Amino acid sequence: MIIDLRSDTVTQPTAAMLEAMMKAPLGDDVFGDDPTVNALQERIAAITGKEAALFMPSGTQSNLCALMAHCERGDEYLVGQNAHTYRLAVFNLSRWFKIHQEKWR
Repeated sequence: MIIDLRSDTVTQPTAAMLEAMMKAPLGDDVFGDDPTVNALQERIAAITGKEAALFMPSGTQSNLCALMAHCERGDEYLVGQNAHTYRLAVFNLSRWFKIHQEKWR
């Protein structure tokens, strides 16, 4: 299997991955009831020596949360013209979070 890290949607799961997903215990992570997500977050927190960790299922979500942690509504940030957030997430930033990008060359 080739793993392509360009995007979180490029690499497709193998049969073994799909089987593991089908057998995984389920719960609602919004209410903290998903044992798989809870175990993953606890493991990552332990590995990194942090108090807690938060699972984010996509790179886009991770980037948006990181920018929201550093910017307030109405802020502007400098971004490289080839950055993922500039090329692919601009609508989400400006529409939902009111964060504006200034391209830096």
